[in-house]
Amino acid sequence: MKRATALALVPSLVLGAADEARDRQALNALAHALLAFSPSVCWQAPHTVLAEVQASLRCFGGAEALWQRMQAALAVLGHQLHWAEAPTALAAAWLAQAQAQALTPSPTPPRLCQPLPHAPWTRHLDELPVSMLGLPAPLAERCVALGLPAPLAERCVALGLSRLGELRAQPRAGLARRLGPECLTLLARAYGEEADPRDWISPPTQFDSSLELPFRTEQVEPLLDAVAVLLQRLAAWARAHQARVQRFELRLQHQTRLRASSQGEAGAHRSVLGLALAEPSADVAHWLAVLRERLAREPLEAPVLGLALHCAEPVFTAAPSGELFPELAGPDTQGLLRLIDRLQARLGAEAVHSLRLVHDHRPECATRTHPVQAMPTHPAGQSAPTAPTALPRMTRPLWLLPQAQALPERQGRPWLQGQPLRLLEGPERIETGWWDEHLAVRDYFIAGLPNGHLCWVYKPRLPSAEAATEGWFLQGWFG
Repeated sequence: MKRATALALVPSLVLGAADEARDRQALNALAHALLAFSPSVCWQAPHTVLAEVQASLRCFGGAEALWQRMQAALAVLGHQLHWAEAPTALAAAWLAQAQAQALTPSPTPPRLCQPLPHAPWTRHLDELPVSMLGLPAPLAERCVALGLPAPLAERCVALGLSRLGELRAQPRAGLARRLGPECLTLLARAYGEEADPRDWISPPTQFDSSLELPFRTEQVEPLLDAVAVLLQRLAAWARAHQARVQRFELRLQHQTRLRASSQGEAGAHRSVLGLALAEPSADVAHWLAVLRERLAREPLEAPVLGLALHCAEPVFTAAPSGELFPELAGPDTQGLLRLIDRLQARLGAEAVHSLRLVHDHRPECATRTHPVQAMPTHPAGQSAPTAPTALPRMTRPLWLLPQAQALPERQGRPWLQGQPLRLLEGPERIETGWWDEHLAVRDYFIAGLPNGHLCWVYKPRLPSAEAATEGWFLQGWFG
């Protein structure tokens, strides 16, 4: 059919260029999303994905609950879908394709796994027209739903058979002689009279998906809308592996440079935005929030024409377990890790540090700052170490002064802010540092002010240990 004829018949028709690679990526995302509900997923040419869910009904609480969860999982991918449910794979595929080709699709897709009260489920197949299986040129794509050669559908119409029920009612010997044994085999598989073996698909070990933008953009928000589509595909791939993602790359295809400049050489222009999370995650909203912070800090080099998302490998770890009483489950480490991700995206990974203990008794040397790296993961089946039920009593403060502050001494007692300090606990004696020429020979005390504030003070035991001043020193504060 010509374009003008199609527009004359359906003025609201939206035309688009066919792209087999793009359609394949969309079907891959649908298949990956279905793999989270059943390991038995396969293709049915040209644009149908089949899933065998009988073994998953009990796991997900029945057919209705599974149906709703599958609809919710596939709806976020942004495709217009036509559903059907039947006891056999070919029957479900034909019914779904009938929905897609109908001028007025039914608002409720046919669901035939349960026996109907007044008619068997095969009557729905009998009503399907044979003519719906014939597709436009090329001839090799005709009758894709049945997988038959092109002349077969034309022969059926020539014989006066317009529906599958009429075709099935004919004598088998005559059909085999006129149409070939393939027709009988396909009908038998569709009606459940013969086994229909399938090759189940498995998700790839690496994720790669691309998306061409409808228009070039330099704005972050339109770009994030397109990125969200790729992230939903990434999440479906991770769920298919029953895993999570910790590192992935967003590759931006920019407008081609016509001439060399200070920004780069002429020709195709691409940039890569790598993202590493503090902890493996499968939350699309969190990924999108981190990318928004990253793009706000690093402006786009040039207008973007297309996107590609790459993940080298999933992370197979035990999924976070739910708690009946979350307030008693211990510290909220997930919220802290997500805060770290957003801080690194906004400020840069080199600007976010953590403290690590060093085997040194001197307070000023007992910790070092290090860039925050990925948290250690625990393989599936192994639980992370639990937090202690009770924290030990702190004898050292977390807030240390950059340099110890000298304090005045009156009648053998240290004074701070014009008030005498009361020594509450101590001494804690430290004698170390002789190997690096920073000898520390001190007695530490926990002291308190009249207003209740606690501080950490020390007094050198040897006059030669502190070169500058003798007496009392303030080392830090208890929070």
